[in-house]
Amino acid sequence: MTQIQLHDTLKQRKVPFIPIDENNVRMYVCGPTVYDKAHLGNAKTPVVYDVLYRLLCHVYGKDHVTYVSNITDVDDKILNKHKETGKPIREITEQTYNWYIEDMAQLNVLAPNYRPRATEYIGDMIELVKKLLENGHAYEVEKQVLFDVDSMPSYGRLSGRSMKEMLAGARIEVADYKKNPADFIIWKPSDADQPGWDSPWGYGRPGWHLECSAMSSKLLGNDFDIHGGGSDLIFPHHENEMAQSCGAFPGTNFAHYWVHTGMLMINGVKMSKSLGNFYTVEEVLQKAPAEALRLLFLTTHYHQPFNFTFEGLQNAKSILDKFYNALLKNADVPTEKVAPNANVIEALADDLNTPLALSYLHEIVNNLNKAETPEERSRLKSELMASAYMLGLLYNDPEAWFKGSNSDDEAAQIEEMIQKRIEAKKNKDWATADAIRNELKERGILLEDGPTGTTWKKA
Repeated sequence: MTQIQLHDTLKQRKVPFIPIDENNVRMYVCGPTVYDKAHLGNAKTPVVYDVLYRLLCHVYGKDHVTYVSNITDVDDKILNKHKETGKPIREITEQTYNWYIEDMAQLNVLAPNYRPRATEYIGDMIELVKKLLENGHAYEVEKQVLFDVDSMPSYGRLSGRSMKEMLAGARIEVADYKKNPADFIIWKPSDADQPGWDSPWGYGRPGWHLECSAMSSKLLGNDFDIHGGGSDLIFPHHENEMAQSCGAFPGTNFAHYWVHTGMLMINGVKMSKSLGNFYTVEEVLQKAPAEALRLLFLTTHYHQPFNFTFEGLQNAKSILDKFYNALLKNADVPTEKVAPNANVIEALADDLNTPLALSYLHEIVNNLNKAETPEERSRLKSELMASAYMLGLLYNDPEAWFKGSNSDDEAAQIEEMIQKRIEAKKNKDWATADAIRNELKERGILLEDGPTGTTWKKA
């Protein structure tokens, strides 16, 4: 069996991944808060863990992997959007959720086994708060319930920060009712016009950190294998999750491996609305196909900072053009069910080394382009498709890839112009034939004349 290595944030090094139960490998990844269209950061994280999910399924078997990625549909950001737009909260969360699902489908992100919504697990969250109170890790004050960080001596070990550093580096509300300024809310009161649920502490709603602790515990158990998310979640979100879950269930470890993706930057600067370099997935996909964005994410090792540029996006599109061109030239070659290239699997097993895995895809494509016999072409094409699947790539039809997003009417018009050019060439009207080719070229359409006729693709 392939040995997977992962960089564990808690251990601060790359370690062998040994699941608790090989027959039920469990992974939880923090999903989006559904209040607006998904931005690039919302897209990068699920693409990374999608590759890890594919690898886990390859090594342990799809039926032996349980992947959970949540949806936060109760949060102050959603309330603020409601106040800003006047739209009902349910309408905001449903519309945003559907946008997110569409983005994930375009990026070829496999659906997790469970995609729980926070509002569906309020009862479990209330029970978790009760356990924390019973175990002496929380206290009630002014209709709120707060986690008592002093009751957890190990608090801060995930982020590796001292209490002084944690207080200085986080937006912590300073309040007289807190025993320690770092104590955080796990249940808070709601006004009559805000989302809320009846609880032993009054009408209210859960704190953000509590939500993931309750959902992961309910769906994966109190001990599970991998917890993932962006590096921006290490503190305070994941630190607080771990404290809550270990406090509620003494003797458990919560997540056994913590895996975090690197920071996303735009042209070398952290993405921020205030800096004017904030991009939604929708905006980026107006410039290039979704698969180009997915490939671009994978050109940088997930653990390192990722720098997005539109130049990089176009380079990723060019790489895919090369890959799809090889498939197009071998469209007549059948594929068989084969194992992915061993080097690709080895690269992914080494802490998801996607840049190295991509280099092996290039190698396979080069060999496919040079292959001479039908048997060799079939073997390499099959190997390419099986290997690309592990990265979630080459999921488009090659011919459709080059024709891009042309509408049916535009495609029909292009075909009509090609027929006119063919007729012109038959009549030896070379001027008209060249004029049609040049007109199409100006529109970004390239023609290729071959023994079986003329084909076209977008430049």
